Amino acid sequence: MASSSPTSGSAFGDAADGVWQAMESLRARFDKRDGAPTGHGTGAHDVRHAVLALLAEEPMHGYRIIHEIEERTAGAWTPNAGAVYPTLQLLADEGLIAAETTDGRKVWALTEAGRSAVGRDGITAPWADASEHGHDAHDRHDRSALPKAGLS
Repeated sequence: MASSSPTSGSAFGDAADGVWQAMESLRARFDKRDGAPTGHGTGAHDVRHAVLALLAEEPMHGYRIIHEIEERTAGAWTPNAGAVYPTLQLLADEGLIAAETTDGRKVWALTEAGRSAVGRDGITAPWADASEHGHDAHDRHDRSALPKAGLS
């Protein structure tokens, strides 16, 4: 199937088509679906691991969990409340976390069962794999699109 871009058949020729394709490639890599970056596993799985990993560090309320994920991925992933809050309730139903209301906010913390599960299952934050290899969240994506467009 041939790729169609606004520059196809124009005076800009192949160079402009290459730039168009590079931009489409980059856009696809940063597209967010189901609260998780494209190509980054399933949204629910990533949110679950992110929540457990953050709560293993310290108790947090839901908004802070969202903010921490956004901050630790340098803005590459900001899960929405519709993904985080149901995950918190599911983890509570499973007995892995519990909430205590403080200043009108539910502050979530791991239970003993939650701490055991994190340790036993080796749960790590979805962003940990990149930082362990000396890359930040922006380096996680293949940067080959620009050289293909002749912009290296």
